[in-house]
Amino acid sequence: MRLNEISDNAGASKNRKRVGRGIGSGKGKTAGRGHKGQKSRSGVSLLGFEGGQMPLYRRLPKRGFKNPFSKDFSEINLGKLQVAIDTGKIDSKEDINYKVLQQAGIVSKSKDGLKLLSKGEIKAKVIIEVSGASETAIMAVEKVGGKVIITAKTEVSKAEKKPIKAEKAKSDTTSDANPGTAN
Repeated sequence: MRLNEISDNAGASKNRKRVGRGIGSGKGKTAGRGHKGQKSRSGVSLLGFEGGQMPLYRRLPKRGFKNPFSKDFSEINLGKLQVAIDTGKIDSKEDINYKVLQQAGIVSKSKDGLKLLSKGEIKAKVIIEVSGASETAIMAVEKVGGKVIITAKTEVSKAEKKPIKAEKAKSDTTSDANPGTAN
């Protein structure tokens, strides 16, 4: 086989319609557009135009927005976790993480990991590894002798943000003190 012998499969590509090439072609004169009128001309824009009346897409209210920074967590409540331990789907003696829960069929797939919530009650002593957890859920697990390990930081605390602002303010004051000479 050579490069000059390669070709498409039969019927893979279709020839374009050559319109407006005489009456013998079958697509001559009006080129398949019918007779006269706005739609037969090029540059027509009828979609959404209602003859000067306020169009539907402007009459309807706009609501909400999609947050581009939102996180997609699978959530698990303490009560559901306890039920899974009681039924034997999960072994409480081993470390529990997202993969273990997903293999047991308890949580669904998510982009950003697992979040532990405090609805329900836990009685078993467990070590659970999650991307995020509510404070009450952490307290409830630690109360029965367990441990919650948070693997990913979901929020930056205010204490961590302050030094950046202080450094920025410091650099702004130094630039004001030495304004450059203008030409």
